[in-house]
Amino acid sequence: MKKSIKLSGLDCANCAAKMEQAVRGIDGVNAVSVNFMTQKMTLEAEDSRFAAVLEAAKKLIGKIDPDVEVGV
Repeated sequence: MKKSIKLSGLDCANCAAKMEQAVRGIDGVNAVSVNFMTQKMTLEAEDSRFAAVLEAAKKLIGKIDPDVEVGV
């Protein structure tokens, strides 16, 4: 499954790169890209594990920048 997820409040290109690298390390992630300009993350993971992968991604993103809200 591949979804585009809004990252409201993302205002740092360096943070976007850190988020992408961190989410890429989550077990079950097939592909991820974080676009600072559009404030979106494209996440691809197996359908059966997508919800768990997204929750793990939300936690990591919150640690990197607590002001970023992750929406679907």
